[in-house]
Amino acid sequence: MRISRGFTLIELIVVLAILAMLVTLALPRYMQSMDRSRDAVLKHDLSVMRDALDKYFGDQGKYPETLEELVTRRYLRRIPDDPVTESAQTWVLVPPPATATGGGKIYDIKSGATGKALDGSDYAEW
Repeated sequence: MRISRGFTLIELIVVLAILAMLVTLALPRYMQSMDRSRDAVLKHDLSVMRDALDKYFGDQGKYPETLEELVTRRYLRRIPDDPVTESAQTWVLVPPPATATGGGKIYDIKSGATGKALDGSDYAEW
């Protein structure tokens, strides 16, 4: 009697083909899920920072000069990274309109990322 101690080449090829097919089906869904979560984090970060800007203006009567000022005055714990560009240095700072009172340099904040989100809108418009 012959005792089999391993898998045949055909068995290994069949198993690898099945795994490749499963990965081919699952990978696009995974990548789309990652894109959706990145977009959700970006929307949340923008909302939190805009809320901090509004609270700063309500308390101080002027807009902050830098984003770091929001951190030093404890309106934010830290400046979040833009999840699309993966950097805290790429935020686009929008100055206050000419008719705004109080002064300061940061009226609004936008993402510095290029490209479009899953919904078709530009990241720069958010």
